Amino acid sequence: MSRSLILASQSASRRAMLAAAGVPFTAETAGVDEDAAKAALADLSPRDLADALAELKALKVSARHPDALVLGSDSVVALSDGTLLDKPESREQAADHLTRMSGGTHKLWSAAVIAEGGRPVWRHVDAATLHVRTLSYGFIDRYLDAEWPAVGGCVGVFRIEGSGVQLFDRIEGSHFTVLGLPLIPVLGFLRVRGIMAS
Repeated sequence: MSRSLILASQSASRRAMLAAAGVPFTAETAGVDEDAAKAALADLSPRDLADALAELKALKVSARHPDALVLGSDSVVALSDGTLLDKPESREQAADHLTRMSGGTHKLWSAAVIAEGGRPVWRHVDAATLHVRTLSYGFIDRYLDAEWPAVGGCVGVFRIEGSGVQLFDRIEGSHFTVLGLPLIPVLGFLRVRGIMAS
């Protein structure tokens, strides 16, 4: 029975979630060219795109560590008009993303795929609905004064565990999903595999 878990990511929020839950793991960057992958997978729905990107990361690291369980994860934010948001490349782009999200209801998909021996053995995709309040230009500017560039690595330009929670009127769905990982289903599989105590 496999006893080691590798997180195919250096995401601070995903590492923090696993550590806080008491999961023994190491983390390793998958080294996936996400822009090229998204271009190749452009025909997929947002849900399936998150799933495919999570699988790609898991398989990339699993090829290097075939005896370990490898957890890949990815999140996709789809605006109400169907536009997908990427991580902002500049403060100006971050402000544009927040302006486009302002006053709307958007969908966030977080996927987790666990690979072993170079193939996927488990997967789960979860969704959250984000009700973003109407944001003034002044608020967006002050928010980015405080949060940029830390939120540059966040799709949707927010860290809900910080002041990013101020962007929302309401969120429907799991807190963990919004943080970027459907943690409770992941823990269930890790118990089945003996990585976590049952």
